Amino acid sequence: MRIGVPKEIKTQEYRVGLTPDSVLELTRAGHEVIVETDAGAAIDFTDGEYKASGAKIMPTPEDVFDNADMIVKVKEPQLHECEMLRADQTLFTYLHLAADKPQAEALVKSKCWAVAYETVTGIEGLPLLRPMSEVAGRMSIQVGARCLEMASGGRGVLLGGVPGVEAANVVILGGGVSGFHAAQMAVGMHADVTIFDLNLNRLEELDTIFGNRVQTVYSTRGAVAEAVAQADLVIGAVLIPGAAAPKLISRTMLQTMKRGAVLVDIAIDQGGCFETSKATTHDDPFYTVDGIVHYCVANMPGAVARTSTLALNNRTLPHVVNLANFGRKDALTKDHHLRMGLNVADGHITHAAVAEDLAMPYKSVEEFI
Repeated sequence: MRIGVPKEIKTQEYRVGLTPDSVLELTRAGHEVIVETDAGAAIDFTDGEYKASGAKIMPTPEDVFDNADMIVKVKEPQLHECEMLRADQTLFTYLHLAADKPQAEALVKSKCWAVAYETVTGIEGLPLLRPMSEVAGRMSIQVGARCLEMASGGRGVLLGGVPGVEAANVVILGGGVSGFHAAQMAVGMHADVTIFDLNLNRLEELDTIFGNRVQTVYSTRGAVAEAVAQADLVIGAVLIPGAAAPKLISRTMLQTMKRGAVLVDIAIDQGGCFETSKATTHDDPFYTVDGIVHYCVANMPGAVARTSTLALNNRTLPHVVNLANFGRKDALTKDHHLRMGLNVADGHITHAAVAEDLAMPYKSVEEFI
């Protein structure tokens, strides 16, 4: 199979779909890999390294799309990239279609098969989303601490306080992978941390892990509203696989918060879990609404692109190999977990949650395999 790796073009996005080591695994298995020039240069994966791994370097994205059977990316294709996709091609990348109807419509129009990292399942949940959730969770506390500084419009509060001065109050909405990693960082910085979740079993796990270093609270509207009013930093880390994120904090609730408090929305790729969230970029990452600082960068892990690329490839490479070795139909037939990643096929939405959120027609994956 011919596998194409175009350079990412989203603002401040420096990750790359395949590392040179991943390329080597594929070329040794007899596959051809086509990499756009300088696709990984920003994170020190040079064209020379890709060539040494057996890749063919091509100068333009058009060259990559025209010559590949499968496109492996990191971020969702931009609309003009969707126009380059064909019915005989497979796209393997993050999509987050529930919050992006224009992209969904463009992929449907292309008739390609689009497999989304974020809905591929595994024994332990969503394995291809996990590494970026880990990165985003850890980053959320770093960026939250920066947003609390006066220069960012924040309250001028140090997360861990100092002897004689209380620590910042950090509220984490969601105790999944990103919420857990956010809590690890916040605890490490000596903040006062509370985690909310609807899953009592998960709250018990978190309570066992963290002990008295965090408070775990069952999530109700009243409990969340009370905690948010006292918070210095709120992390939105709620995920419903494939579907739009629920809005947990309304604009009205902002009126109860401390001036200069901070909201960090990890769920912004799925539409965000705050009513006042809107996607931002690393070029212009935060904004203020009613005196509350918002950080809603849609590709947070892109800020630490080398770490993120390596972590992502550790998870995606086995699936890329299977798709290449068996072809998309047989690979999806053999692997139920990979099959759950198919969001678009032959001009149809094939993920029920995506179709429901976008009010678009749905066809079951089984109709295509």
